[in-house]
Amino acid sequence: MIELSLVGMGTGNPDHITRQGVAALNAADLILLPHKGADKADLADLRSSLCAQLITNATTRVVGFDMPVRDSADPDYQAGVNRWHDAIAQVWLAHIQAHLPQGGRLALLVWGDPSLYDSTLRIADRLALQLPLRVSVVPGITALQALTAAHAIALNEINAPVTITTGRRLRDHGWPADTSTVAVMLDGQCAFQHLPTEGTHIWWGAYLGMPNQICISGPLGDVRNRILEQRQAARAAHGWIMDTYLLRKSHPQQIRDPNGS
Repeated sequence: MIELSLVGMGTGNPDHITRQGVAALNAADLILLPHKGADKADLADLRSSLCAQLITNATTRVVGFDMPVRDSADPDYQAGVNRWHDAIAQVWLAHIQAHLPQGGRLALLVWGDPSLYDSTLRIADRLALQLPLRVSVVPGITALQALTAAHAIALNEINAPVTITTGRRLRDHGWPADTSTVAVMLDGQCAFQHLPTEGTHIWWGAYLGMPNQICISGPLGDVRNRILEQRQAARAAHGWIMDTYLLRKSHPQQIRDPNGS
């Protein structure tokens, strides 16, 4: 039996991992850390740094693996993602067979929270078809929690719904129906730049909770280009970027921005 713990790591700040998450990491026999290529080496370094800071159990092994690359040119997005997940599951399986042949406790660090626009649980489902597996999830700080905290705003308006979606869906389908607030994740192409700007406010953040955190907010038409410019510069400087944003079709009575944006 493999006991798999998926530990939410927030947005990279060690304080975003709960005490329960730290306990799960220290209880693990093996922790797998993905490497996503030279251009994203800082991401692997960040995970390694978290392990160095938080793991005190000398018997816990930390092993890196090369993450399979998704074919972004595949015209069938859903099928391409499924093939990618299959490949990742096979890599996990190979490392489990190599390092935990008699079973044991495995842990993986997951950006944000394993339940919110993350596919680690779906990959674990594939693994469960090939070996005895028991999965537990340790929630961490989500990107949306970090975003609303950084801007000191509430996620929703009074008695109003919130739609959580992806940049791809916002780009392809526009503003979701029947909601005034949209939280957007996984948006590498900045879909907000294609939206009508009138009456729309944006709260954007990158590297949330980290020393290099960037927060920008304001009417979409006023700050859109500034976000695009700062995002490009930050990505060039750090080699990677994790960002998310909230859009609202309203005119807030009071807008608070701790960074003076």
